[in-house]
Formats: sequence, structure tokens, C-alpha cells
Amino acid sequence: MSRHVLSLLVEDKPGLLTRVAGLFARRGFNIESLAVGPTEVKGLSRITVVVDQDDVLLEQVTKQLNKLVNVIKIVELDPAQSVQREHMLIKVRADSQNRSQVLEAVTLFRARVVDVVTDALVIEVTGDSGKIDAFLKVLEPFGIKEIAQSGLIAVGRGSKSITERVFKN
Repeated sequence: MSRHVLSLLVEDKPGLLTRVAGLFARRGFNIESLAVGPTEVKGLSRITVVVDQDDVLLEQVTKQLNKLVNVIKIVELDPAQSVQREHMLIKVRADSQNRSQVLEAVTLFRARVVDVVTDALVIEVTGDSGKIDAFLKVLEPFGIKEIAQSGLIAVGRGSKSITERVFKN
């Protein structure tokens, strides 16, 4: 099995996300990450799905996704040919004794503090999964109180876009 990042260009219609996720669920796929948002074209959304799956099974699901009326385009994004990022908010214990060490880690990982109270900080970090994992390991000894993480978002490298491939601007 291998990790796959799929970028789906879809019409922004109610219920489509449920149908897309349902196709993966019916095949027994575990979706590791799912992110949805509007695109630069009004009425279209991009769904980024990360799955760890066998190539043959993934091809079957991709063919079924292509049959959905509201799915316009599906592209598998190669990590070497795309920019992939995750976004995370981390609430970490930071009292007067360890606050300077936590702030040093924040600076080292190019994260930023977005909320401060007397005994905790909320830190925002963006990056690839390796950076996020390394940052969490550094913060662990201080006491992580809470984590909120977005799904992976990704776009292909270069000047072409997924919508250009469909609409030939």
C-alpha cells in the first residue's frame, strides 16, 4: 500500500462530499485526510483526499468518482511535483518556568503564537507532515493540551492549474 493525494475539481453542490466520501467508505478505504474549499472559479470546489491504498483499488475508486456527474476532474498529485501543506493549532502548557523554551521552539519551527494566557499558548504551525510531526515531538515534554489539525491541502507545481486543464482559458 502507498500514500496517494487526490485533488478533485467538483461542482459546488449539496451532498457531493457525502457521495465522494461514501465511494471511499464502500471500498473499505480509510480517508487519512480530507480538505474541501472553493476554487478560483465560482461554483467549483476542490476536494483534497489522502488515502493509503493499493494502486489497483485506488484506480477502481477513481473510475467510479469520474462517473459522478458533479466531479469535473481528478488528479493524483505526486509529492515531488506538488506543494503539500498541513495547518495545525496546538494548545501547549507554558508557564513562567518553560515559556521561554516553548517560544524558542516556536521560532525554530517558524510557527507563531496566536493566543496567550498565564499557563498556556496556542500556536499555529503550517508545513509538510514531517515538520508538523517534528514540532509535536518537541512540544510533547511541555504538555500538549489540545490539537486541531486541517486536512492536507495541495496544488501542483508550475504555472498550470487544474481548472486551466479543464476550461482552457
